[in-house]
Amino acid sequence: MVFLWKHFTFESMQDFIDVILPIPLEKLFTYHITKAESDFLKPGMRVAVPFGKKKIYTAIVYDIHQKTPEAYDAKDIHQILDEKPIVTQQQLKLWEWIASYYMCTLGDAMRAALPSAFLLESETNISLNNERQINDDDLTDDEFLVLEALEHQSTLKVEDLSGFLSQKKLLSVIKQLLEKQIISLHEELYAKYKPKLLRYVKLNDQYATEPALEDLLDNILKRAAKQQKIILSYFTLSSQSKKPIKVSELLEKSQGTSAQIRALITKGILEEYYLQTDRIAPKSSEKSASKVLNEYQTKALDEISKHNENHNVTLLKGVTSSGKTEIYVKLIEDILKSGKQVLYLVPEIALTSQLVQRLEVYFGDNISVYHSRYSLNERVEVWNHVLEGTSRSKIVLGARSSIFLPFKNLGLIIVDEEHETSYKQFDPAPRYHARDTAIVLANHFNAKTLLGSATPSVESYHNAVQLEKYGMVELTRRFNNVLMPEIELVDLKDKHKRKRMKGHFSDRLIEEMTEALDQKSQIILFQNRRGFSPIVECQTCGYSPQCPNCDVSLTFHQYKEQLRCHYCGYHMAMQVACNACGSPTLDSKGFGTEQVEEEVKALFPDTKVARMDLDTTRGKYSYEKIITSFVQGEIEVLVGTQMLTKGLDFRNVKLVGIMNADNLLNFPDFRAHERSYHLLQQVAGRAGRTDERGKVLIQTYNPYHEILKQVASNDYESMFKDQMEDRYQYKYPPVYRLIKITLKHKDYNKVNTGADWFARSLKQIFQGHVLGPEFPPIARIRNQYNKNILIKIPEKQSLRKTKEAILKIKNSFLSIKEFRPIRVILNVDNY
Repeated sequence: MVFLWKHFTFESMQDFIDVILPIPLEKLFTYHITKAESDFLKPGMRVAVPFGKKKIYTAIVYDIHQKTPEAYDAKDIHQILDEKPIVTQQQLKLWEWIASYYMCTLGDAMRAALPSAFLLESETNISLNNERQINDDDLTDDEFLVLEALEHQSTLKVEDLSGFLSQKKLLSVIKQLLEKQIISLHEELYAKYKPKLLRYVKLNDQYATEPALEDLLDNILKRAAKQQKIILSYFTLSSQSKKPIKVSELLEKSQGTSAQIRALITKGILEEYYLQTDRIAPKSSEKSASKVLNEYQTKALDEISKHNENHNVTLLKGVTSSGKTEIYVKLIEDILKSGKQVLYLVPEIALTSQLVQRLEVYFGDNISVYHSRYSLNERVEVWNHVLEGTSRSKIVLGARSSIFLPFKNLGLIIVDEEHETSYKQFDPAPRYHARDTAIVLANHFNAKTLLGSATPSVESYHNAVQLEKYGMVELTRRFNNVLMPEIELVDLKDKHKRKRMKGHFSDRLIEEMTEALDQKSQIILFQNRRGFSPIVECQTCGYSPQCPNCDVSLTFHQYKEQLRCHYCGYHMAMQVACNACGSPTLDSKGFGTEQVEEEVKALFPDTKVARMDLDTTRGKYSYEKIITSFVQGEIEVLVGTQMLTKGLDFRNVKLVGIMNADNLLNFPDFRAHERSYHLLQQVAGRAGRTDERGKVLIQTYNPYHEILKQVASNDYESMFKDQMEDRYQYKYPPVYRLIKITLKHKDYNKVNTGADWFARSLKQIFQGHVLGPEFPPIARIRNQYNKNILIKIPEKQSLRKTKEAILKIKNSFLSIKEFRPIRVILNVDNY
């Protein structure tokens, strides 16, 4: 009995940790740790753990406890990776909320949140088994090649062998060598983050005295004039600044070479050392006083402060160019005075470069920027600044992923252009909405959230005006009392009939462009489709080249003479003749930004034209280059897609031309009209932002469409009223909530059968609130068929119980062998 009691006590006193793994597991995984490790570890620290047969993952410690797992024997951890937590308690709370609300796993949230440089991964290494006698006659040619490589190098990575063996062969050769016990495999962790080190030099202490220095220049370096010049340049730089001297500065000053510096180091005259530095260096630490607000801005600021007493969220509805950013600056100043941090969310990376320049004027180097165009290492450095609460992290400006940063003392979140669809993550999970997640994050810190937009989303306006959940503040006048742009609808049907079109330009648009260019003003042309032409068609047989992986036609890109698929990236050379009938009569239909750019160059040959779309902004600083060139007047006409609509401030734009408004309106989505209004009103807002009234021309085949009339009269209230009537009638958000379930598989019949089973099961519980299953307009993407089921959730129905029922059905579905290969995607609040 005593032995049993002792055994029980020993078992119960063991220490364990629950960890979050960066893979979609429904539950946390438990590992065994020693008492010393238990005392050292804290939630939020990284540990390397074995998972599966041989793989090692980076996991985050979630909890430390003494409960032995019942279902499996807990393995030991591999190693501890941090000295202190890199994830805060507030972040873990936010991950839990995201996993619960958006029906994903904590592993999904972790992978979205952490810069991937934090997720150390293991590489498979191959080494020779020295205990095994090898007979060369037993080996195939490929096996002999691998063995020969291992004799020159004791261990090799699997990818090192892919240089002389194809991937297919490589795996079978490794398998055969393992079976013969000639090689062994082992996993090795490697770090992705490498700190940036700058190389510096200093003079050896033995030459610090004047006699030693004279001896150095007169005797030791007497015959090395260039090395002597480097030493003299070193003293010149030392006298100008007390800062350490970089090798790069010394080379520039002395016009020497790296070999000469190396020679001085070898002789022991100079000593080299390295200092760690940030990859993103602050541009300026100087600050200017913020601008004085006009009476309307001051009134709006006072109203926001009053609403903050009773509401956690306030909606600022200010017309384009009303000076919302200046109000944000005043609010940020107040928060910084209280010692708290500010998160400033923007929908598009293109916006960050222009905003940073404006905010740096007021806040100097107190700003950090965070978005996906930054390298892995740059993102780690911003993360560390925020975690440590340095002066660089007082204001964080970023795209949607910046809500995951490890804030310590958040005071305010600003969500600029809150109506933007870019705030919603669609793939991969978690499919979160950054605006809604920001409101939850702010609540964790008892901070305030300010939503700003000229055209608020129907949901936010409904929450503010009808439900009064949010405070509501309006700015109805533009800064300096500039008039809102004059909007004119151009009837394309009539212009074609009267033969007043040149390509895709009406005579009115050409007339207004000529006038604007004569006045040395700038022009924006908006066409929400990139490429040259979306369809290429044979005029003889009607054949149109299709993507082999997706149910779409290939888009013609003239600048590369390619046909490209915008869904999977498949591309082929532009065809000279029809693939079906061999006829050379290929014609393009429809038009994209490339074609608009070409037509502008033909109509106005002496005009500087540029294009801003996904094809021209793939580089890290490409947004910045185009925007800066346009702001500085180097570009006269800028052609672009919806990137141009997102809050950019261009002072000299007098004309905006919308090439074709109809392809926005005729989209099969219940939000198509709302989004068309947002997009058209926002792009119109780029015109006339200084002292002179701007002009907007909207080309359309249906100038009597209600949305276009509402855009022309700047009537947001009517648009909101119409949309809310439709939403009440057809039971869509914000009246009902939506959860979209998508089933994916390469087999059409399997998806069909699976979707029918899933929908039948849902209809047994939710009856008429289930729509579908239905194929979307583009049913096959990347060789995967998609079929959607939509669940509408009434206001009084429990969201928690609805999700539980869906997950139960999903688990039953995946337990059926036939349906197991089908991928099920759950998308909550599918806006």
